[in-house]
Amino acid sequence: MLLQHIQDKYKIISIVGMAKNSGKTVALNHLIQESLDEGIQLGIVSTGRDGESLDLVTETEKPKIFVEEGVLIATTTELLSLSDATVEIIDITGYRTPLGEILIGRIKDSGYIQISGPQTTVEIKEIADSMIKLGAELVLVDGAIDRKSSAAPSITDATILATGAVLSRDMNKVIEETLHIVNLFNLPPVDINDRPILERAFENGDISTVDENLNCYPLGIKTALNCGHIIGQHIKEDTKYILIPGSLVKNTVEGIIETANRYKKVVLVVSDGTKIFIPPKDWLRFVKHGLKVKVINPINLVAITLNPYAPQGYYFDARELLDRMRYYIKDIPVVDLVLGSE
Repeated sequence: MLLQHIQDKYKIISIVGMAKNSGKTVALNHLIQESLDEGIQLGIVSTGRDGESLDLVTETEKPKIFVEEGVLIATTTELLSLSDATVEIIDITGYRTPLGEILIGRIKDSGYIQISGPQTTVEIKEIADSMIKLGAELVLVDGAIDRKSSAAPSITDATILATGAVLSRDMNKVIEETLHIVNLFNLPPVDINDRPILERAFENGDISTVDENLNCYPLGIKTALNCGHIIGQHIKEDTKYILIPGSLVKNTVEGIIETANRYKKVVLVVSDGTKIFIPPKDWLRFVKHGLKVKVINPINLVAITLNPYAPQGYYFDARELLDRMRYYIKDIPVVDLVLGSE
């Protein structure tokens, strides 16, 4: 069901959950099984820890990860001993985590595994690329809680978003928050002719203004948090872009709007949609008032999975959630993997 949307198109796919228990591991297991059924050589790497039977934070049961012979995995020396599967160690990466050194292995005898991966986007990409070189036709990047950076296009070719009832007891709220993330992931890219210069300006890590001739002026500040008024004061008649290498938050935008009359003629630029942390209603208000935001790297969102059940014990009608989400999201496949609806 999911594989038909990505097969033969992408090499590295991230699966990102909007919250714990949003169904991310169910989506991962589904793709693992589909890949095995289709005879696709698979690699799996995580941005955190997954595969344990009990969530260490919420103390709720969670799906385990079962893999067959031939699958490549990235895990750590400590978690390797907790896996039922027999793993042939292929490479010791040299990357260390609190759970031990990260290694790449190949499953020799099928079984349940626990996986854990590196903490930085560069290391995740390097491990995924190593798996491709070792023969993986598809690498799945399991995105941990609060690490939506795994959706960044610098790491993956495409992204699957897992969402569901865990976000709220109110279905309308779940739909609203999901639509918000979809909109952020689909923010338009900067002009292709401007991108090389803007990318170089991003490398120094400074918030900067860029004029119509693409001259860059660093402001000498590294974070936009509580600096909206400072940024707004540096907007001039010929300012075209404001580059924000880090996160974009609500109070930054409010400070810019309060300080600069020309903010509607300026485009705020962030790396990608995962760097924006603004609530849905505030975002819509800012956009209505003329805020323009573009990204260096647009995210390729290829599917959305739904989980109508929450670990707190409440649940939605699965068909109603699916139908209503599809009503609002028409250009991206929305599926309930348990319901099994096409």
